[in-house]
Amino acid sequence: MKKGICATLAAAMLAAGPGLAQDAVFGSEPDVAYAALLWNAMQDRGLVGDGAIMAFPYAGTDPHGMMLETFYLTAEIEDHLGALVVKRNYGPAGVTVDEVLGDPAGHLGAVTVMFQREPGYDDDTGNWFYAKYLPDGTLDRSPNDMALAGLVGKGADAGCIACHQGAGPDYLFTTDAKLPGMQ
Repeated sequence: MKKGICATLAAAMLAAGPGLAQDAVFGSEPDVAYAALLWNAMQDRGLVGDGAIMAFPYAGTDPHGMMLETFYLTAEIEDHLGALVVKRNYGPAGVTVDEVLGDPAGHLGAVTVMFQREPGYDDDTGNWFYAKYLPDGTLDRSPNDMALAGLVGKGADAGCIACHQGAGPDYLFTTDAKLPGMQ
């Protein structure tokens, strides 16, 4: 699960050449700070952390996890109300719904998030901000030690944006509904 996205990002970075890490469009200090605000907003809503609300898990696949829970709602970050998609990624391979429901914390590998920022953030990618958190709220990191927050995979052959562009103009694979706060 964690290996899948990191391996994909590593391959994309290597293919792009050695300059990509310094020219990266994600993982900057402002991205990390924004991701912290987003985590706090999710924690306040009971979406992450101890005692987080649960939904019924469903079968998933790499790079997210073998079992998933997905929540669609809105959040307000720095006076901007935007669509928020929170995906809890469970594993390992072979994990069952009953195992996840019985011990969600023991099977949680990561929390992946899409938050639609204000117009002008990055219109070319639907203004989506991506983040991949470890269960404790710290940001996961790429093989080049870049925080996975911001425009992850922009301009690459792999990564969040590269994959989600294939979902169509809304960048969402799992719903065609217009979410509250979506542009």
